[in-house]
Amino acid sequence: MSEPKEQPDVNLFDVELQQCPYDAYKKLRDEAPVFVEPVTGFYVVSRYEDVRRVLTDSDTFRNDMFMYINRTGDNPRQKRVQERFEKNGWVPAPTLAGRDDPNHKEMRSIFNKAFRAGKIRDLDPVVKDLAYQLIDDFINDGHCDWVRQFAVPLPLYIIGRQMGAQQEDMWKIKNWTDAFFHRIGMMLTEEQEMETVDREIEAQHYFQPIFEKLRKKPDDSLLSELVNTVIEEWGRPLTDNELHAEMMADTFVGGSETTTNALSAGMKLLIENKDVWEQLKSDPEKHVKTFVEEVLRLESPVQSLMRVAAKDTELHGVKIPKGSTINIRYAAANRDERHFECPEKLDLERGNSGSHMAFGSGVHHCLGAPLARRELIWGFTALVDRIENMWFAEGKNDFRIHPHFLLRSLTQLHIEFEPKAR
Repeated sequence: MSEPKEQPDVNLFDVELQQCPYDAYKKLRDEAPVFVEPVTGFYVVSRYEDVRRVLTDSDTFRNDMFMYINRTGDNPRQKRVQERFEKNGWVPAPTLAGRDDPNHKEMRSIFNKAFRAGKIRDLDPVVKDLAYQLIDDFINDGHCDWVRQFAVPLPLYIIGRQMGAQQEDMWKIKNWTDAFFHRIGMMLTEEQEMETVDREIEAQHYFQPIFEKLRKKPDDSLLSELVNTVIEEWGRPLTDNELHAEMMADTFVGGSETTTNALSAGMKLLIENKDVWEQLKSDPEKHVKTFVEEVLRLESPVQSLMRVAAKDTELHGVKIPKGSTINIRYAAANRDERHFECPEKLDLERGNSGSHMAFGSGVHHCLGAPLARRELIWGFTALVDRIENMWFAEGKNDFRIHPHFLLRSLTQLHIEFEPKAR
């Protein structure tokens, strides 16, 4: 099987490159739209149309990570991770995001019900009230860590409420979801990875009694639906192993981490683009939705995810053997000038901003996207209503991004601000 004759000098595992990867993404789009990552052998796809093709052609590019696991099953480190889960907790089963149809469609039916439009409408006033409350909690201080005091708690409290968790436990849960976040990032030593596994197992032992309680006494929470709904084609509800996997991946991390990262990135972009801030303030009802889509496009919280080639295929003359891992670079596609005019610009008049790939595409399009958008819209609406101007707190920010191969997350963002007169 052939590879491109010349590969650009791009190391996607370089922590410094991850701080601002966009020049590297452009290089890949222009010079190697199918880039063979030298350390892992991943086939990295970076152009918009190619990303869309991979996401929508589920016959060729599968999401069933059993295929990937079978390739890495002899990896001693991964065996030790599994043994740790087996000994002390529950081995996470493949998540919804790691399945293909018909299995994926059958399992997704539970989530479709839980995230139906009526449910999101019912949550809207809760999201709105929380967004204003969080800002009001620090408005008189004139400063805050926007990440910790707003971007983290807004989506975390909302999904936590749906999952039956107590609000006083939210920061403990955040510690556990951080463990999962870092474990999937492919940037840890084995010792660090084992430490994250231990924290995930702590989370499993926190949630297991809740599962058992809900089986005996169901309520109207999302978690109760996940615990008790029988998947018709399977003839059973989700097992403990499946539930524990969903708690980390598709609910708490999928339902909060990505929104947190967009809220953080959006604030940073507004401070860096004062003209956009003034435009947003001038007519928030007109501009806030486009602003949200532009944040998702420009600073994609999910930078990339994986697929596995189900058969031999070819892209841009590069032959991709069956069983190969495809790394789909959503963030590179979202800045592809072949699809977005002046892609580096934060443009509140952009007509196609909503066509970004931040929530994926095809059968695996993020089912939590409607809720995430409502959280982002209310988050930035509350910001416009409560704050006149804001700036970076001098000497308190390094603007570092957590090392991660798949996701993009600011570690902190200290700001100072002038409240609006009320």
